[in-house]
Amino acid sequence: MTYYLYHIPGKKIGVTCNLNSRVTLTQGYNPDEYEVLDQSDDIDYISEKEIELQKSYGYKVDRKKYNELIKLNKMKINVTEQTTTFPYPVKKLKGHLMDNIGMQWKTEHGLFVLNIDSIRWIEKNVKTSFYNDSRSFIYNKAFAEWFKSPELWGDDTIDKPVVKCSKKPLKMFENIRDWAKTRGLYDEGNSHTQYVKLQEEAGELAKALLNNDKAEVIDAIGDMVVVLTNLAHLQGVHIETCIAEAYKVISKRTGKMINGTFVKDE
Repeated sequence: MTYYLYHIPGKKIGVTCNLNSRVTLTQGYNPDEYEVLDQSDDIDYISEKEIELQKSYGYKVDRKKYNELIKLNKMKINVTEQTTTFPYPVKKLKGHLMDNIGMQWKTEHGLFVLNIDSIRWIEKNVKTSFYNDSRSFIYNKAFAEWFKSPELWGDDTIDKPVVKCSKKPLKMFENIRDWAKTRGLYDEGNSHTQYVKLQEEAGELAKALLNNDKAEVIDAIGDMVVVLTNLAHLQGVHIETCIAEAYKVISKRTGKMINGTFVKDE
């Protein structure tokens, strides 16, 4: 799991594993109103870094480190052979599930994991407890069957499209795809809007090159790579595969430089 150290200028510095849920949906800040200062899979590192930056920026310092709060806030579920019961009513369950993304628990039917897709399934199938209105539950066997064959439960319970990759996914591109997924880009966006976005970023790159602005050149190229990563995903392929296929072709080309451009042999 990746933990993000985010900064809302003039307000706070915090840590979350889901920027969209924690910062945008819960706190009401749009992506252009905050910045990500650091990210890591190491919860202990990111927890120490949060305290360090809170002090250096002059913000209120958390009484407990993030890794300690996670232990305190972890959902205490009740697992039986037939059901998994959550200590929250149905209408308040989603927020607590999002706060516990990555949580795992064992049942008679196998290991369950909380992620964007499984939370979506739980939302659609959760029921109010027969004994306590402030609790809710799911049937373990049904959840297990969904894990085995999510496509049988309907397209709206799984990520679309199914993405193929002939190469090992690279961590940086995986981070980009996770970022896009949490913001609903793959569910609500499309290839055409991403292509328009690519042209906008190409224009920013052209402007930066004309102004000889190195920082903006780096930013524009990075933005274009992000857009291309998402465009590839929306077309059902990983960008790693696209790059590998392109290199396989150009690695065999011969040619020569003419007026600053490589011209391939006929």
